[in-house]
Amino acid sequence: MIIDVNQVTWQRDDTTILKNIDWQVQENEHWCLVGLNGSGKTSLLKIICGYTWPTKGQVSVLGDLYGTVDLREVRKSIGWVSTALIAQLHEHETAFRVILSGREATIGLYSVPSEADVQKAQELLETFGCAELKDRPFGALSQGERQKILISRALMASPRLLILDEPCTGLDLLSREQLLSMIEQIAKQPEGPTLLYVTHHIEEILPCFTHTLLLKSGEVERAGRTDEVLTAEGLTRFFGVPVNIARSQGRSWVSLGEEASVR
Repeated sequence: MIIDVNQVTWQRDDTTILKNIDWQVQENEHWCLVGLNGSGKTSLLKIICGYTWPTKGQVSVLGDLYGTVDLREVRKSIGWVSTALIAQLHEHETAFRVILSGREATIGLYSVPSEADVQKAQELLETFGCAELKDRPFGALSQGERQKILISRALMASPRLLILDEPCTGLDLLSREQLLSMIEQIAKQPEGPTLLYVTHHIEEILPCFTHTLLLKSGEVERAGRTDEVLTAEGLTRFFGVPVNIARSQGRSWVSLGEEASVR
């Protein structure tokens, strides 16, 4: 099992952020975690990565029960791509060096990379159509290009679990679709990682995401196969307003229902 969250609750001071979360991610599944701002998505991710300890409940990731293992070792098999990382990276570093730094998950490159690492970084650039970015300073890249480099960086360590935390934030339509195409490529790789894609935009949920979890006010609203979770009835309950769903090319596009649109 990739992720096993069992009756997890997390409280901060007198506020309950997460309540009785039960969630299992199996091998050969790719999941979307959907929630509005303040729903507890980031808190749940921090618990999965071992940066926050739950108030109660148990967490196992990649077969390791938290509390019985060295979390630093577990994290070596988890890639977490977040826009928050952009501010920490050195803008003058080339895109290639940023990718290479992913091997040791460091901010900056402090050791001489092996020939195998250099070859892998080059392959990642070429696989995702970023070869022309190799020698450009990271700070000179567009938002979409930076996200591609960050994902390539995360893949340098060959993670078994790759968390993509709202990677399309701030992207224009073309950049978003290019990035989603890259993510779909990763999902199709035979030896690729399990993907956990975090968003609050239903239209970003690609056909490769077999399962979806809806998180609302710190509780699981619903979790299961994507085609069973993303229904007009279910999303109307989730968002609290009537919604319509149109499906195209395996993706769901949500619009407000007639009753909601006149409010």
